[in-house]
Amino acid sequence: MLINGKQMDFDSGITICELLKELDLNEEKVVVEVNFTIISREKYKEYILNKEDKVEIVSFVGGG
Repeated sequence: MLINGKQMDFDSGITICELLKELDLNEEKVVVEVNFTIISREKYKEYILNKEDKVEIVSFVGGG
């Protein structure tokens, strides 16, 4: 699986929610795009990723 341009080895069948937990990311503070399509946060627990998927994860950073 290609995640933010890096090849990473995760099992097929992992959900976006599980992936974010593995990467220690808060699902409330990221946007996930799979194969150039933004996935709504409500679907993170049910959306199943495949080894061929290209995933982009964008984190929100606060500041002033």
